[in-house]
Amino acid sequence: MVQFSAPRLDASFAALSDATRRGVLEQLGRADASITELADTFNMTLTGMKKHVGVLEQAGLVTTQKVGRVRTCKLGLSRLAEETAWIEEYRRLWDARFDALDHIVEELKQGETFDGRR
Repeated sequence: MVQFSAPRLDASFAALSDATRRGVLEQLGRADASITELADTFNMTLTGMKKHVGVLEQAGLVTTQKVGRVRTCKLGLSRLAEETAWIEEYRRLWDARFDALDHIVEELKQGETFDGRR
């Protein structure tokens, strides 16, 4: 198995586990936005949005830059490559297991036909 950075994966998946944070990423995928704009979009307080943005920033999914009194958010440099590879590895594992199960079910079906039980 490929070695993955557990703390990084934990931070990314924790950040992605919340619907609001996924929505923020979606929003930032369309255009950079201030924390105030994000808070308005998601109908929440500035403090609440700052906490969500902080979690995303810790995971490397968002970066912020303060100019004057405005903190602008944009997508971070993380392209989720490591997270995608982790998911893909487990997808392959489960695909193999389901293929094996399909093979067993097929053999059982053929066995029933030959035994005359069908």
